[in-house]
Amino acid sequence: MKILIAEDEKMTLKMLSMRLKMDGYEIIQAEDGLQAMNYLDKEGCPDLVITDIMMPFFSGLEVIVKIRKEMHSKIPIIVLSAMGQEEAVSSAFEMGADDFIAKPFNPTELSARVRRFPLH
Repeated sequence: MKILIAEDEKMTLKMLSMRLKMDGYEIIQAEDGLQAMNYLDKEGCPDLVITDIMMPFFSGLEVIVKIRKEMHSKIPIIVLSAMGQEEAVSSAFEMGADDFIAKPFNPTELSARVRRFPLH
């Protein structure tokens, strides 16, 4: 089961990756929106995407639009966002995000939220 994590904060990306690897998932890391878009273009959709909203090159919102509108995929998308970005989070849900985790977050909560989605 592959999870694409798009997160420009290196420590957050490392923590997310380590936790989900411990849970048995295969992790693909994207350090910005461009890397996430390139992965989607070359490899197609993974089983789940976790994306920050505010990233260089392409935002998490643009990643969601690509997955939902261009690729017509219904894979689960979890959005990460710092507090104070309620408008962006609302937009993410309107565009097709399935869940939201506020930063900073509890790694145990992250694992529980990922497990909610049936991954193939």
